[in-house]
Amino acid sequence: MTSILLVGAGEVGARTARQLVDTPGLERLAVTGRTSQRSVALAGAMGERAESLDRGAARAQIADFDVVALALPGEATRPWARAALAARRPIVSAADDEPTITGLLALDAEARRAGVLVVPGAGLTPGLSEVLARHAADGLAGADEAHVARVGIAGEASLESSRRERRERPLEWHDGAWRAERRRGHQLVWFPEPVGARECESVSSGIALLVAALPGLRHATVRFGDPMPSRPVRSWLGRRRDDPWGATRVEVWGWSGGGRIAIVYGVIDRPAVAAGTVLAVTAARLGGLVPEVEVRGESVGARGLAEVMEPAPLLAELARRGVRAAAFEGVSAA
Repeated sequence: MTSILLVGAGEVGARTARQLVDTPGLERLAVTGRTSQRSVALAGAMGERAESLDRGAARAQIADFDVVALALPGEATRPWARAALAARRPIVSAADDEPTITGLLALDAEARRAGVLVVPGAGLTPGLSEVLARHAADGLAGADEAHVARVGIAGEASLESSRRERRERPLEWHDGAWRAERRRGHQLVWFPEPVGARECESVSSGIALLVAALPGLRHATVRFGDPMPSRPVRSWLGRRRDDPWGATRVEVWGWSGGGRIAIVYGVIDRPAVAAGTVLAVTAARLGGLVPEVEVRGESVGARGLAEVMEPAPLLAELARRGVRAAAFEGVSAA
């Protein structure tokens, strides 16, 4: 039986918790958040297999858990990751900002010494987007170009991250080297309906994971667009907020049958729902649950989701849980 510590009780944490308590074989889910009010409310809503812990107790008991799942923003992720590594426990994080992703990847040597996996950027984008890119590349004789675009936010921390990203100079991958590009305005990107065409601009978030997932790329970009407006709805805590649709578009170019073609996948969902589902499935798999999702390569070190999980079975499990990706011509990606 598996026990998981979930750190973070916001919008993504709430969806992660629901997916985890619905996973067969989970014996214990402990939730801790920035405030005891949130973690108590979330654990209470999840039923008898969930409990709340204050942060001090959760840190002291971290070695009692099989996996540590982090639904936290930015800098808040780092001390929990180090505590989990000290306890030799695998870590998966949904944080989508580039400094946090880079910081977790820098823990590779420590993770190898501890004999565990550290998986950063396990959300919608980054996360699912790189898995889709890997899945597309597996269908080509050679992939040399990949472009990811996203719209939508997965909560307050995601909103802050997106604002910060669009204030900074974006990175792009060109011919085997990083380039810090000047902002060149928006580019029109077509997402699955009902999102449709949206203006997006280049950002750095997740691009290192995309390049690592597809060795041999000549050109790679990540773009972000403003979330589409929607009527306000109530969150799981009863607060009123905007809960817009989000979408991700993944376009991979390469060679097949003697010609150069593009494979394009798209996902449309509530961003917090998709991110929480990806985080939950990854945490469950690291804890020995959902064995049908295969782990690829070494099971130690710090690596992105697309480097850790085989794409097809992971996409199938996500689809079973309601997060579905499809090719633009309407063919399921799973």
